[in-house]
Amino acid sequence: MNKQLENISKVWPSIKSIFSVPHSEREYLALVKTLDNLVDEVGENQNHKLAPAMETIGNLIENYEDQNLTIKESTPIDALKYLMQEHGLKQSDLQEIGSQGVVSEVLTGKRELNLDQIKKISKKFHVSPLTFI
Repeated sequence: MNKQLENISKVWPSIKSIFSVPHSEREYLALVKTLDNLVDEVGENQNHKLAPAMETIGNLIENYEDQNLTIKESTPIDALKYLMQEHGLKQSDLQEIGSQGVVSEVLTGKRELNLDQIKKISKKFHVSPLTFI
């Protein structure tokens, strides 16, 4: 075995959990925590001695996310329901859309939001109108 591999094999048991590909959510979350600590330590200093470790762990996390965490495409109605839930609102709180019957039809997909409604609810929730298009 060459000298470099010998050195790696000596330190590997103590760093294995940090530099191994995560295969579970638990391992992934542990890496995220380690990366957070590294970011706090290294910051923007690319010359910091731990900067390469931060980059490597970031790549391991990114690969795990690409393979395991899918973001579901959401519809305008999904976005509206989410915002309602986050703000603790009921159908009766969305007078910008119309009557409770109209709101109900929108939320069940029987009716689409019109441009005026989109402008009003975008303003209410402080989000881009594109959220509801």
